Amino acid sequence: MRHKEDGKSRWEGFDHLMIATGAVPIWPNVPGADAKGIYGVNTLQSGENLKRFIDEKEPKRAVVIGGGYIGLEMAEALTRRQIEVSLVERSEEVMNTLDPDMGRLVSEALIHVGVTLYRKESLQAFEVKGEHVNAVVTDQRTIPADVVILGMGVRPHSSLAESAGISLGVKGAVPVNDLMQTEKEGVWAAGDCAQTFHLVSRRPFHVALGTVANRMGRVAGINLGGGYAAFPGVVGTAVSKICAVEVARTGLQEKEIRQLGWQYVTEKIESSTRAGYYPGSETITVKVLAEKGSGRLLGGQIVGKEGAAKRIDILATALHAGFTLDEMINLDLSYAPPYSPVWDPVVIAARQALKQL
Repeated sequence: MRHKEDGKSRWEGFDHLMIATGAVPIWPNVPGADAKGIYGVNTLQSGENLKRFIDEKEPKRAVVIGGGYIGLEMAEALTRRQIEVSLVERSEEVMNTLDPDMGRLVSEALIHVGVTLYRKESLQAFEVKGEHVNAVVTDQRTIPADVVILGMGVRPHSSLAESAGISLGVKGAVPVNDLMQTEKEGVWAAGDCAQTFHLVSRRPFHVALGTVANRMGRVAGINLGGGYAAFPGVVGTAVSKICAVEVARTGLQEKEIRQLGWQYVTEKIESSTRAGYYPGSETITVKVLAEKGSGRLLGGQIVGKEGAAKRIDILATALHAGFTLDEMINLDLSYAPPYSPVWDPVVIAARQALKQL
């Protein structure tokens, strides 16, 4: 280890070693990527650094690379600062953790607040003037930029584990068992650097989410302290608010189901967050995916206004329980006009999907 104050290195023995090195932003390997004015945002400090730059330099034009959670939230925040924002996304729609038909709803919300979207375009280089970024070059155009924010996702910060001889797994994450132990005796890993298990696909999986990292850390802490706990895995539940819409997803997407070779049915419905006659009712779009034949729920996605997103927890719980669509429609969910229609939108989607079986 290296001492933080004097920079000197030394060896330190251990009985148990916990690797919790987290994740780092994906930094593109293109010309000009080392220019000043390009920011990755994944920690409070990196956010403070960007805010300080904006306060001091007052940039007029910002380009966000990548339409994931960080990229979209940064695009919205920058428009609130009266900065002209362009967003470059290589996929068909933003938020590629959703199916494209649901991602399109998020794209429309961004356009509505003034973000210029360039979809199905790939980053090629950064133009640099002096030492500072001056423009973003895609495979189709050059976009002037005073500041660039990278929203291309993160990767596990697993170099320490790899240098210690630990084999890496999905996306370069550190494989662990359900106790959070690595393949090396006395070495543990948890959080964004660690691999987990997907309870729907039944395959190794990696996702960098604070909810998952916290639960992993709890299990590792109990076991390191002499107790016993196990981490069964995840279903990939995530939620965010982008502009005026709430966005949520859980389970598998269509492309993931196809990769598994499974047959499936899907249904997308539009409903309301409250009883239609009740003041403040907003539109909600719910999509569910289920296994053909068995009717086993495989995933769900929700995009809507206030009161929409937390309904994803119903679907997440159903995935953990292994529910079928039949079991979904018999759930005894709460109802009152200020909170839901008589048939909750999640159950309506399940009913419509069931008709295809």
